[in-house]
Amino acid sequence: MADLPVSPLAPDHFPDLSEIRGLRLGVAEAGVRYSGRTDVMLATLVPGTTIAGAFTTSATRAAPVLDCEGKIGHDSPDGAAILVNAGNANAFTGIAGTRAVDSLTKATAKALSLPATRVFTASTGVIGEPLPSERVAAVLSDLAHQDAANWESAARAIMTTDTFPKGAGATVSTPDGQIHIAGIAKGSGMIAPDMATMLVYIFTDAAMSRAELQSLVDRFTPVTFNAITVDSDTSTSDTLLVAATGTGPKATAEGPFATALHDVMRALAHQVVRDGEGATKFVEVDVTGAAHAADAKRVAMAIANSPLVKTAIAGEDPNWGRIVMAVGKSGARADRDRLSIRIGPHVIAENGQLAETYTEADGARYMKLPEIKIGVDLGLGDGAFTAWTCDLTHAYIDINADYRS
Repeated sequence: MADLPVSPLAPDHFPDLSEIRGLRLGVAEAGVRYSGRTDVMLATLVPGTTIAGAFTTSATRAAPVLDCEGKIGHDSPDGAAILVNAGNANAFTGIAGTRAVDSLTKATAKALSLPATRVFTASTGVIGEPLPSERVAAVLSDLAHQDAANWESAARAIMTTDTFPKGAGATVSTPDGQIHIAGIAKGSGMIAPDMATMLVYIFTDAAMSRAELQSLVDRFTPVTFNAITVDSDTSTSDTLLVAATGTGPKATAEGPFATALHDVMRALAHQVVRDGEGATKFVEVDVTGAAHAADAKRVAMAIANSPLVKTAIAGEDPNWGRIVMAVGKSGARADRDRLSIRIGPHVIAENGQLAETYTEADGARYMKLPEIKIGVDLGLGDGAFTAWTCDLTHAYIDINADYRS
């Protein structure tokens, strides 16, 4: 498909991310599907690295996801590698998909002198077409000998319909020195996670056990990558891996490091929404007053996923009736006469009816902004949840109608 214009919600520039001690990044042009661009990324990690992760819960998970799921829960003193290709998802490819993963993990292990059980692969792109794994294998020697960590080039190598590379990082000061965190992500469409989402790779030089690292991933995924949606579709290939090389100071599951990791995960999740296919508005949906947290999430995601709400936002129409509709269909407990709704600073509805202070002119002016906040209070309890989404424009149809062309 043709190159897409950069999202109007994109950051001004790719961030300046710190080098992670114990990590090497390489990129190559394998021609998996695209020509004239890099499409393979290899991250090589030193012995002692711990790896945590989360994966799509799709019933049609891709072969690389199934392979990673089988490897993620084991400690090892060995080094590790993460190999990612763009252009082909290696999903719904039957035994050929499994063989492609096995071939690439073994070839990567041989090139880096690693056990195959420490090679994690991921593929993103078109579903249902066999992965030309021989093209990826052909560039492994070049990838294995690269030693310059170029975060932006790594982020670009894993893009599909993304319009900009995504990165985020943080530095944490400790009495024993600084801990660095840096991450990259890809994702633009087929975004409605049920684990993590898209492809996300976060690296840190912190020293941390696998169990502690996994506990942080489990804690922060629900309020970052599991709190975003572009189009309500869950991918076959969603993978989140977080690797701690252990070359820096020790970190724990509580305190400044945990806060910084959460912030990096949320920043990457927000960038995916800002690059939603055809998006022109970044939308925060904040639900409070639910009977419990699960109900708050049901309401937030019902609003964030509603095509009627999202098209109203695209048209800059403060059609609050569509928000009421989404609350009602969510399946959460709600009471019409306790419900209140805001857009930005404007109270639209309260006590089950239109607020006396609200004017359509105020709402229309607010909806012209590139960032929109919707607030809903159910008035029933202390449950709360925040979701992030984008508007739904005709460009989304254009992009996906032409995806395989």
